[in-house]
Amino acid sequence: MTHMNRFRSVAVLLCAAALASCGEDAAQDITGPVASSRIKFFNFGVNAPGVNFYANDTKMTAITSATGAESTTGTVYGGVGAGGFYSAIDAGQYTVSGKIAATADKDLAISKITTTIESGKFYSFFMSGFYDATAKNVEGFVVEDVFPAAIDFASAQVRFVNAISNSSPMTLYAKNTTTTTEVAIGSTVAYKSGGVFTSVLNGVYDLSTRTAGSSTSIITRTAVSFVAGRVYTIGARGDITVVSTTATNRPFLDNTMNR
Repeated sequence: MTHMNRFRSVAVLLCAAALASCGEDAAQDITGPVASSRIKFFNFGVNAPGVNFYANDTKMTAITSATGAESTTGTVYGGVGAGGFYSAIDAGQYTVSGKIAATADKDLAISKITTTIESGKFYSFFMSGFYDATAKNVEGFVVEDVFPAAIDFASAQVRFVNAISNSSPMTLYAKNTTTTTEVAIGSTVAYKSGGVFTSVLNGVYDLSTRTAGSSTSIITRTAVSFVAGRVYTIGARGDITVVSTTATNRPFLDNTMNR
C-alpha cells in the first residue's frame, strides 16, 4: 500500500510539472461557439488526383495516416471527403478548393470556387467534369442542400445532382423492386445542378437516368436501399460516352447519405 501511494504521488508531481512547463498558451479553448453551417466535399473530377479540401486556407478534410505525416493519398476520384460527413464552417464568403495531396505538386489547387456560406445552411462542393493534366485544373460547383424542415419518418428524402460535364440534362427515376412502382426524383437536372429532395417510400430501388422525353436509360444502378427518415444524394459522375460496365470513368450513380 505504501509503495502504491508513493507511485501515485510521483505520478501527480510529474503531471503537475508537465502542465507547468507547457505555460498558459498550451491550454486549448474549446468553449467557443460551434460553427452553424456545414459543407460536404466530393471528388467527382474524372482522372483527377487525390486531394485535400480547403475553405480559404483552412484544411477541411484529411486522410488518416499511420506514420504521423500527412497522407499523400487524399480523397481520390469517386470519394467523399471526411468519410462522407459534413464539416462545420462559419458563415461568410470562401474560396473552396481541392488541393493535390501527393508529393508532386503538393497543395496545388486544381479546383477553386468562390461561394457564400449562409448561417445555419448545408452545402456540397463537387469537383466535376474532366481533369486537365496539362493545365492541372478541373471544374467544380457548389449546391445548397435544402433539407425538408421536419424529418419524415414515413419515407426517405432523395435528390439528384449531375456532375457529368458531357451529359445532357437528365431526370433520375427510382423503381421499387417489390412493387415495381417507378417515381421521378424531382425534374430534369443539368450539369452543375442539383434537384429538390423528393419523398421516396422505404424500400429497395433500381435507379436510372433519362433525358427529357426519352424512355431509354442512360445510367443505371440496381438494388439501392432508401431508409425512411434518412436523406440521400444520388450523384452522377464519369464520362457519359463510356459503355464499359467496369471502367473507372464509366458513368455511375453514387449514393451518399446526407443525414
